[in-house]
Amino acid sequence: MFAGGVTEGEGEGVGSGAARTGAAVSEKDKNVAEVTSRDRLAVFMGAGTVENVPAAGREVPSPTPPRRRIRTGGGDTERMKLSRPVSWFLLAFGVWSWIIWITFVNNLVEDGSGLAFDDAGDPTGYFWVHLLLAVVSFVLGTAVGGIGLRGLRALRGNS
Repeated sequence: MFAGGVTEGEGEGVGSGAARTGAAVSEKDKNVAEVTSRDRLAVFMGAGTVENVPAAGREVPSPTPPRRRIRTGGGDTERMKLSRPVSWFLLAFGVWSWIIWITFVNNLVEDGSGLAFDDAGDPTGYFWVHLLLAVVSFVLGTAVGGIGLRGLRALRGNS
């Protein structure tokens, strides 16, 4: 039986073309569906994903143990060494930071423009923000300069 309730061979005149066309379209759709399904399966199988999916008959592989760290003399676990120019640069940066920010804080405290202190002599938000900026810069400058100093001391000890 074809679409519209017309069987093959019935009604050779009216509607028989419609029945044949309906059968041809459904057969064509069936073939396309088979090819599409087969192509999708081939793409899925070719992607190597089937091996990664546990099935009823397969066991999930046990995880590999974590790698052990092997501490050797030439590995990445050795202490870091700074070159002499880098150590001098870091030390100079730390000293420069202190010189600049001490000068800035002195100028901030002696400010007569009204930015750092209001008319009553109380510190303004501008003063507190810039003082915080200076303190953070002192700390970072000290840390960077300390790293440079340690690098120079380590190089002097090895020479």
